[in-house]
Amino acid sequence: MVRPSDNRAAARRGARHGRHGRLGRSEVVRPPLPPLNGRIDRFDRTIGNAVEFLRGTWPELQEVRFEIGDLPQAHDADGIPRWLLDREGRRIVLFRIPIERLLPPGHDDGAHRRIAIESAVFRAAAEYIGKDPWEFGPDFG
Repeated sequence: MVRPSDNRAAARRGARHGRHGRLGRSEVVRPPLPPLNGRIDRFDRTIGNAVEFLRGTWPELQEVRFEIGDLPQAHDADGIPRWLLDREGRRIVLFRIPIERLLPPGHDDGAHRRIAIESAVFRAAAEYIGKDPWEFGPDFG
């Protein structure tokens, strides 16, 4: 049963207050958090942009899968590999940690890291199709 005095009290408190006189509850997180933009996200985005460019330039790469791995299984005579070519499986695996972490001293900033990532994609793709990385420009089509 609603008493007339309860209605008047609710009207005085305003719409923001609940029936017990407290403020309404807010959302747990407000405003929504922006999407994460970590190092792995930037690495993935840089790889994707380079692959998109290469596929548009060289039709031989249309059916090749580009994958991202953390570390290679073993090192070779040249050191730690930055990528693995699997021509039979039609894929190129790029290893994130060696590409990002084995930069020359003084070159560990965002711009140099992006250049190293793009360079690894271009060199791996060139090796995969048997071309020189410098042939990926639009004038060499």
